[in-house]
Amino acid sequence: MTSQADLVRRLRELHAQPPLVLPNAWDAGSARVIEAAGAAAIATTSAGVSWAFGVEDAGGLNRATAVAALRSIVDAVTIPVTADIEAGYDDVAATVTAVLEVGVVGINLEDSTGHVLDDPAVHAARIVAARAAAVAAGVDLVINARTDTYLFGDGTGTAERANAYAEAGADVLFVPGVVDPATIERLVKESPLPLNVMVGPGAPSVAELAALGVTRISVGPAITSAAYAVATAATKELLSSGTYEALRT
Repeated sequence: MTSQADLVRRLRELHAQPPLVLPNAWDAGSARVIEAAGAAAIATTSAGVSWAFGVEDAGGLNRATAVAALRSIVDAVTIPVTADIEAGYDDVAATVTAVLEVGVVGINLEDSTGHVLDDPAVHAARIVAARAAAVAAGVDLVINARTDTYLFGDGTGTAERANAYAEAGADVLFVPGVVDPATIERLVKESPLPLNVMVGPGAPSVAELAALGVTRISVGPAITSAAYAVATAATKELLSSGTYEALRT
């Protein structure tokens, strides 16, 4: 069995050999499929995990449910797992301690709550708390600091937040909501941290993003959404026409 120390070392090595491409899992089954398809590491999606439990993202999950889901994902695979823990479920230190106990080696920690940007100092304090909890546990946790300046704003203050989050102890800056090559190239140059972007249909290819200097690429809930879209289409077809064409692969 691979130790947690070996897994975190491997995750850091993958960041040092960009681009790190992270398909996002939402349960043990999806994690196994992703590993079998050749992924070197797995990120989780809080949206996907929330939907799997029948609740909304960004507030629907509680710590206990999220940690239980993460345990099943970590136990299902042999590769590093980095976990989306939203904004830390009210107590970042307690959440980080709990996810480390189930074998997670990286976290995604976001700077918005209820679709509203938090003050950067508030998020910097979360990062400090996360790092302190990881140090106490003896794990060199990879902290992916997510800023939602483009999801819930116009991008203003991204560079300042990047600097604050780097000083607080983050390892990577995650800026979802950006797929424009010129903006991505500027963020790469301005950020003191390696850049993670979230992609989907219409975004630049992995090769194009790597050429722009992006270190880490993830898809958020896109794979989950696609899986649920197939389930919806197949069910509607089955109940209406009584045929099964949506299930062709």
